[in-house]
Amino acid sequence: MDSPKRVNVAVIGAGGVGAHFLTQLLTLQKTYPNISLIAITRSSKSIAAVPPTSSLNIPAWEHDLSTSTQPALSIPHLLDLLSQFPGAHVLIDNTSDQAIANAYPSILHRGTSIVTPNKKAFSGPLNFWDAIQKATTQTWPPGALCYHESSVGAGLPILSTLADLLATGDRVRKIEGVFSGTMSFLFNNFAPVEGKGGKWSEEVRKAKEAGFTEPDPRDDLNGMDVARKLVILARIAGVRVEGTSAFPVQRLIPTELEAVESAEEFMQRLPEFDAHTEEIKAEAEREGKVVRFVGSIDVGNGALKVGLERFERGHPIAALKGSDNVVSFYTERYGQNPLIVQGAGAGGAVTAMGVAADLVRVVQRLS
Repeated sequence: MDSPKRVNVAVIGAGGVGAHFLTQLLTLQKTYPNISLIAITRSSKSIAAVPPTSSLNIPAWEHDLSTSTQPALSIPHLLDLLSQFPGAHVLIDNTSDQAIANAYPSILHRGTSIVTPNKKAFSGPLNFWDAIQKATTQTWPPGALCYHESSVGAGLPILSTLADLLATGDRVRKIEGVFSGTMSFLFNNFAPVEGKGGKWSEEVRKAKEAGFTEPDPRDDLNGMDVARKLVILARIAGVRVEGTSAFPVQRLIPTELEAVESAEEFMQRLPEFDAHTEEIKAEAEREGKVVRFVGSIDVGNGALKVGLERFERGHPIAALKGSDNVVSFYTERYGQNPLIVQGAGAGGAVTAMGVAADLVRVVQRLS
């Protein structure tokens, strides 16, 4: 039996998700010894193997990168380096960098596959999404694949579940869920199924201190993270949505605080608006419900929306714990009882697991 084709991997980003991925890559190599780590680059420095047959020592990557004097490698330099190694080539982009995302079509046209949690390329303009899809179906150079499971739910099998439903001929009618670990944490504590819950400003403060929000919580409360994830899911489901500006996205930022200069001032003034959020919670309670921040896609009508919705206390979305995500797929086969994917939707280790699982898929297809 022929030996599996060598798969040469270059990694961009070695902090957070990148560091967890490189740790998991060591485990992958035991099952897939044909994976060869060729380069690691971050903002200030890099390390690279010597062509045409050497590879980096994965257990020593952190020491070798920290002591390296080699500057960061640009995308063209990485692609040129990969081309000097025989076998298949894969670029792992562990960043959220827009400039790197902009290069995806050209990377794929070079025959280099991409694995990434970076959602920016897939939620941007529709014509750019089309360019990526076209590049992955080219006949020459063959073999360029693009996987981005972690762009929507960290390590949760959300995109792969949707792809399997569609590939086997099921008709997806609606997709609904809590797509943000931050919003899940906030509303599970602000409006719990049991008990009173805290004041909105206090729960935002707790979430910020626990590291569940961005340094400026407005970057979470503007709803755009959820909107980008909906765009990706909708496009895979066949909805030709132009972008996040094409549908309603509810912002949980008081108008008076939109333009305050700092996160500190925003946090200081947020308690001024607790009465408004308390009334939203109370309105739901009077109906025997709880309020949650959700995204939904009506696939048949091509309608997307992001915002507050009320749910019965026994509903899977209402019953979430901690910062978990949940996504419900309503399809022809599953009828009124949706297929549900639930679990941790954020965090370096689980996001890296999604990236590593995608690399396994690429290796299996290219080998």
